[in-house]
Amino acid sequence: MGARPLLNRRLAGMGTTIFAEMSALATATGSINLGQGFPDTDGPREIAEAAAQAVLTGQGNQYPPGPGIPELRAAITEHQQRFYGLGYDPDTEVLVTAGATEAIAAALLALLEPGDEVIAFEPFYDSYAACIAMAGAVRVPLTLRAPSFRPDLDELRALITPRTRLLLLNTPHNPTGTVLTPEELAAIAALAVEHDLLVVTDEVYEHLVFSGGHHPIAALPGMRERTVSISSAGKTFSFTGWKVGWVTATAPLVAAVRTAKQYLTYVSSGPFQYAVAQALHLPDSYFENFRTDLARKRDLLADGLSAAGFEVHRPQGTYFITTDITPLGEKDGLEFCRSLPERCGVVAIPNSVFYDNTDAGRSLVRFTFCKKDEVLREAVERLQRL
Repeated sequence: MGARPLLNRRLAGMGTTIFAEMSALATATGSINLGQGFPDTDGPREIAEAAAQAVLTGQGNQYPPGPGIPELRAAITEHQQRFYGLGYDPDTEVLVTAGATEAIAAALLALLEPGDEVIAFEPFYDSYAACIAMAGAVRVPLTLRAPSFRPDLDELRALITPRTRLLLLNTPHNPTGTVLTPEELAAIAALAVEHDLLVVTDEVYEHLVFSGGHHPIAALPGMRERTVSISSAGKTFSFTGWKVGWVTATAPLVAAVRTAKQYLTYVSSGPFQYAVAQALHLPDSYFENFRTDLARKRDLLADGLSAAGFEVHRPQGTYFITTDITPLGEKDGLEFCRSLPERCGVVAIPNSVFYDNTDAGRSLVRFTFCKKDEVLREAVERLQRL
């Protein structure tokens, strides 16, 4: 086969993800896994029972409709109206996907051409870089810097060129926990309108904002017609394995994204779509209790990490805490995370893997707190050994 690499050059360096590496390390060492962001308890029992009932009664066991089952598309539009006052047509402006990950991939593959530039806030979730690369586009990072992790809007303006096609936003932001303010969103929206840019926004942590609330950029003037909004059920309802996500956008944007999506998974998660439709109708008390419980867990872990000697950047949203290991006498987050299981039986994720500008994240390490209280307490106790 000659000297040409087997892997497409666009994906060079994107082999095994850091999540797979660290989760394997957790299993091999019997460590507490505070690396990968998945809960260790399932979501509401009645939603699990709805999924089981769908399987047993033959709902969704065969291919569901390409855009998603009508019940779920209707529930998504009702959710957008209920929480944000955003109106969408369930037949033409909603697309159900295999999690938010597929929604992001389909959106970027559909909307980008080789050579287009995409501005994304770094540190960015690793699939962003891979999807931009698969589309043949060029990622242009805007670095969120410790300790505030706020976007520099003057720098954002300076990064826009005639080749800029799209802004890729993530708010609440993984891994920093930053939640964009209405003022920041308005400034970003004004730039998007001024330069006629598309916006793809990943809002999977929309119900995990601990103060202030989540504000979709699609609601701002001039943004509905240029914004692809993405969310999913996994984070909000603690069923990450179901992989049910969605896109809301104007009919032309949804049609474009659907064109790419149909050649990725075609359809997925049939019975789970019925259950998620029911979950989206849960009362406000569910969403409030979910947020309150995670805020308490955040504080439990943040206080413990501070006591263990980390510099803690307490997040405004998501279920991740970014820490700096410099006060522990450490400098390299990747080295630190690879040695941490042997040293004290805990697994974390080095933030540097989410940066192009790796120096900005070299000493930063991410922990997740979507775990049982007793697991978090045990992890904190172990980390005291450092």
